[in-house]
Amino acid sequence: MDKLYPCAQAALQDVVRDGQTLAVGGFGLCGIPEALIDALRDSGVRDLTAISNNAGVDDFGLGKLLATRQIRKMIASYVGENKEFERQYLAGELALEFTPQGTLAEKLRAGGAGIPAFFTKTGVGTQVAEGKELREFDGETYVLERSLVPELSLVKADVADRAGNLRFRYTARNFNPAVAMAGRLCIAEVERIVENGELAPDDIHLPGIYVHRIVVNPSPEKRIEKRTVRAQGA
Repeated sequence: MDKLYPCAQAALQDVVRDGQTLAVGGFGLCGIPEALIDALRDSGVRDLTAISNNAGVDDFGLGKLLATRQIRKMIASYVGENKEFERQYLAGELALEFTPQGTLAEKLRAGGAGIPAFFTKTGVGTQVAEGKELREFDGETYVLERSLVPELSLVKADVADRAGNLRFRYTARNFNPAVAMAGRLCIAEVERIVENGELAPDDIHLPGIYVHRIVVNPSPEKRIEKRTVRAQGA
């Protein structure tokens, strides 16, 4: 099966809609599906619930969708580096479900594994646990967390074959596999496409069964969130 689409716009055309819940891979600006985010912005869909570790920066990544007011709610674990995010949240214009980073990763992984909920100690005794079921195991208190199964997942990988098998590059792997597994429909943005059989089985990080559509973006910007350098010769 050839899952390749001609462009990000074509891959999104018949699957995005207002009020949708979607998950987006990446950590900061590392491993984010840049072309798919741009296409989502250009589609004009609104009232989105976005699940992501963070919301990019003011003019890049999911920050572009905050700027156009297309996101209604964020489910995230880090909310720094984005002044528009802060402004909208403090003004009551943006809902936020603040989730510990490890819990967010597990909520996505569990969703992809068909596990509806799980208990964790993380967040017990804090605002994170408010309104949630608490239960004691072996003398310790745990909080019940519901898994996440977004309608759509957008992820970034380095290489894909036409069947959707993915290989990620270094730390750009981050949240992407869990996001891909959790979504009911997953679209992967890759830098290079190869023929089926070219990827060695041991080099495949995510099986193609989790990926429904592929788009190629051969030259993403890959912006560095915070560039730190030292003087030459230092």
